[in-house]
Amino acid sequence: MDQIQHKFVDVRGGLKLHLADIGSGPNAVVFLHGFPEIWYTWRHQMIAVANAGFRAIAPDYRGYGLSDTPAEPEKASFADLNADLLAILDALELDKVFLIGKDFGARPTYLFAIFHPERVLGVVSIGVPYKPPGPSTYHKYLPEGFYISRWREPGRAEADFGRFDAKTVVRNIYILFSRSEIPIAAANQEIMDLVDPSTPLPPWFTEEDLAAYGALYEKSGFRNTLQVPYRSFGEDFEIPDPTLKVPVLLIMGVKDYFLKFPGIEDYMKNGKVKELVPDLEITYLPVGTHFVHEQSPDEVNQLILSFLGKHV
Repeated sequence: MDQIQHKFVDVRGGLKLHLADIGSGPNAVVFLHGFPEIWYTWRHQMIAVANAGFRAIAPDYRGYGLSDTPAEPEKASFADLNADLLAILDALELDKVFLIGKDFGARPTYLFAIFHPERVLGVVSIGVPYKPPGPSTYHKYLPEGFYISRWREPGRAEADFGRFDAKTVVRNIYILFSRSEIPIAAANQEIMDLVDPSTPLPPWFTEEDLAAYGALYEKSGFRNTLQVPYRSFGEDFEIPDPTLKVPVLLIMGVKDYFLKFPGIEDYMKNGKVKELVPDLEITYLPVGTHFVHEQSPDEVNQLILSFLGKHV
């Protein structure tokens, strides 16, 4: 971890984005995190790809971790993430890169590959298959206590999270998202109430890891993280051709709760997942959860390195 360097890049709006950076190979790999993560979630993968001769770069999104928060977080969008990624590549003078996205980080990964295929060597997505962006409809098929429905409601998550320090919020979400069931609260519960305080952390996530996350969220808070992704899913991108024209590797944990979202398992099994991704590989890891890259880093690292080697 000590060999990972930290720097800042200027992007639009006068913001400085934090980057973790390691390695000096001729080809670069850019990692895009999900929630409740920050750059630190990629610690295992960054070191592995750097040791294999690649440069590894992991930004904190605007409003996350050590990156600046926009003046009006409620106006933040996925379009910002794509513009920021382009600014990062230009600032670092990187012509073409591999992109690796996890959870909602898959969306800017896929979108950037659609809008800027000339800048992308290949894509690895962890936990989320490609679907053309559009309004989220999952809430129509799940109870009112569905966690995304709750977090989209202005003020609801802020009040729920506000009862705890940042470290406890991250702890609870890691425990919830490591389970194989979709987090759904009862009518008289909030999402944070779904975790008993005595519940241990997943064995692959240490107290040291939690402390690193907690310190970063103490700085940034959760205001921007609720806007992007949860309150920005309906964004219209006006994509003329939604086909992904770059190689894609999708890594799924079999026990990832996302597979229980309405329609996702059928979408994966009936072949529709490949209709707009002609060059798609899918690998399932039998014991993998939503955090499979942290849970089984050696297996995920080997899959990533194999993919990079084929497309470099």
